[in-house]
Amino acid sequence: MKIGVFDSGIGGKSVADALTQAFSEHEIVFRNDAQNVPYGTKSIDEIFKLSVPIIQSLQDDGCQVIVIACNTLTTNCIVQLRNLFSVPLVGVEPMVKPACAATKSGVITVCATPRTLQSKRYLELKSQYATNNVVIEPDCSDWAHLIETNQMDNQKIVAMVEQSIAVGADQIVLGCTHYHWIEQRIIEAAAGRAAILQPEKLIIARVSQLLKKLQASNS
Repeated sequence: MKIGVFDSGIGGKSVADALTQAFSEHEIVFRNDAQNVPYGTKSIDEIFKLSVPIIQSLQDDGCQVIVIACNTLTTNCIVQLRNLFSVPLVGVEPMVKPACAATKSGVITVCATPRTLQSKRYLELKSQYATNNVVIEPDCSDWAHLIETNQMDNQKIVAMVEQSIAVGADQIVLGCTHYHWIEQRIIEAAAGRAAILQPEKLIIARVSQLLKKLQASNS
């Protein structure tokens, strides 16, 4: 089977690599929108219109499951996209629920794009799972661009981690797939003082469920 992966930029490549490792018997097709990355500072209407033809191309090429490996697009447009496409779409959103379940301090940090943080879906996640927690949202507005262009400054990473820990955060959520590329640097900066959460294992589990359903229906 073919599994499609779409993201605005290189963030989704880390998700595609994880899927390739998990599903070696299937073909992983990765596409991004390198001309228009990043999506996190664009309007909802703009990112929807930009994403549709690329997702369409993955469906047309025979992908039976498509992962929207972009928190910004998922939190703002996944409902509209699911109404538009017949192929199952797997989205990614900030791991607020598991972070709030795991925190012992009652303080979590969510690193995400401005558009994700402003989304209705993200506000719903906070309302549903974080009412008894403090949620820190550092300014990561230029992170996707810096990671995309290989200019990410280690000082920014250390500053975010230290500021989070200083106010008691013991969970740091990576709410943008671009940030997966600096996950190890964040882990090193945290030095065991906070857990780092990103959704690749959850994506793999969901794709596995969908593949089993598809295989059962085809047998």
